[in-house]
Amino acid sequence: MKQILLINDVVGYGKVGMGAMLPILSYLGIPTYSLPTALVSNTLNYGKFNIQDTTEYIRGTLPVWKELGFSFDAICTGLMFSDEQAKLVAGYCQEQGKQGTTVFVDPILGDGGQLYNGVTQKQVSLMREMVSVAHLTFPNYTEACYLTDTPIKMGGITWEEAGDLLDKLRKIGSKSALITSCKIDGQCSVAGFNHCDDSYFHLEYHEIPGLFHGTGDIFSAVLIGHLLNGESLKVSTRTAMDTVFRMIDRYRDTKDKNRGIPVERCLDLL
Repeated sequence: MKQILLINDVVGYGKVGMGAMLPILSYLGIPTYSLPTALVSNTLNYGKFNIQDTTEYIRGTLPVWKELGFSFDAICTGLMFSDEQAKLVAGYCQEQGKQGTTVFVDPILGDGGQLYNGVTQKQVSLMREMVSVAHLTFPNYTEACYLTDTPIKMGGITWEEAGDLLDKLRKIGSKSALITSCKIDGQCSVAGFNHCDDSYFHLEYHEIPGLFHGTGDIFSAVLIGHLLNGESLKVSTRTAMDTVFRMIDRYRDTKDKNRGIPVERCLDLL
């Protein structure tokens, strides 16, 4: 049975980050372990928040794990909060990758054409460092543009432009890549490149109006769970897209969308 390490922030108020991923991966039968990059009081879009960076904790934890011989079949990284943290995590992922660990990088930076509240250009640079050691990265369209210094076209792009954007992500270092929340030739789509067979693909979806926080984390967890259970990248991507749609549809009328989707009440949709 494959096991995964999540390296991401822990949010006290809001079903995002590890809080969204852990229940899904556990339900899919993947033993899941955690290394928090920060303790965050609440999702950032409330306007006020408190963040406790855990770089010192990471600095002390990784040598202990190495001494104890802990290893993982996969690692998934999320938001990074400092230069040292990104270097520590990237180095650890690179080291584990040489031993056969698959590295997934969710470069959490922004959406809707702009960076999230509290996220800076410095963190864009930190994310590039993480993408450079990834086997698979899955930014949304906004994040892909920031990572590759590509002008954002919120009105949509062509399939050729999507392919160029995927190639730019691969040039940073990721072997395979997905771009979510992307409008391609007028259709809401997810674009992908699979390095296992050098294939490009894009999958269309119907968009439900409204911004729920944490849906990217839900997508990541479902995607990774199915990949670790042996499904192909394209099939796993389609499953993750459909699952996110069903969860959003169930809670589309929720007033406070900053809290995210109550994942534990949606496990039947997996």
